[in-house]
Amino acid sequence: MSGNSGIANYGGRMEISQSAVGHGASVTVSADPENPPQHASHADVGVITITPEEANAVRNILGLRPTRNGDLPFYEGTVHIRDTTIRIAAFRALSQGQRSAVMAFDHLRRHYNPAVIVLTGIGGGIHAKAAVGDVVVATRVVYYDLRKETPDGTRRRGEEREAPSAVGHAVNSFFTDHGEPATFQAAHDNGDTRDFLVRTGPIGSGETVIADAESEIVRYLKAYNDKVLAVEMEAGGLTQAFHEQDGPQAVRGWVVVRGISDDASESKNDACRDIAARHAATVLRSLLPYLPVCGP
Repeated sequence: MSGNSGIANYGGRMEISQSAVGHGASVTVSADPENPPQHASHADVGVITITPEEANAVRNILGLRPTRNGDLPFYEGTVHIRDTTIRIAAFRALSQGQRSAVMAFDHLRRHYNPAVIVLTGIGGGIHAKAAVGDVVVATRVVYYDLRKETPDGTRRRGEEREAPSAVGHAVNSFFTDHGEPATFQAAHDNGDTRDFLVRTGPIGSGETVIADAESEIVRYLKAYNDKVLAVEMEAGGLTQAFHEQDGPQAVRGWVVVRGISDDASESKNDACRDIAARHAATVLRSLLPYLPVCGP
């Protein structure tokens, strides 16, 4: 019976799967949802920046190189510190604010599947212990923009999120080793070196650029928690993206590192943005070996 092809069964049970018979036959096998394919690129830590000063500081201090993943520009590299090797992928968000931070988180998660994502850059100090040039490492974020507008004024409904305990323990270990506040030193492009302090504490996050030390938002945050150290505009989006993620590529933790570039007052200006961004990136590099990047 030449020229014929097929399968014949003359009794009994037969089961055929992922097979093809006949001239030109083919089989398409779908991916196993419980065993997703490995990423072509993988990072232990993902880093989100917003401004060019922040992106340049991270690139230079961590020694990253530019690359592309699809149509998106990333920076990749490997940091060797304290007998630890950590793979880094960094991404600069499209614009400032919570929405772009959510998308930056998703881009890093899909393309690199990092264990921890760090948001680093600059912020405004609203506490006496957060001086210009100092750095705040935050595992608690108060999102202040939920509110109700009434004839009697604005009623804010702050929402606080905290990083997973593994990240909290990592930050505690960092400060155990370095002291609290920790004293750091950073070298700058002009050859100067500067000492600065590093503290941990909650930060406020919303969509507002604050240039009034007595603003209603600052008063609200101080009443909400008198230990809130700084304000910025992206950490709320980071924590929301982490909270709502799902699937096998889930990030296991987050942390925010903010260099204080101004005091959120009417004298706010851009003079210290480079310094603050560089200080934040310097602290990030020292924090890397403490982060929980190994598998559970």
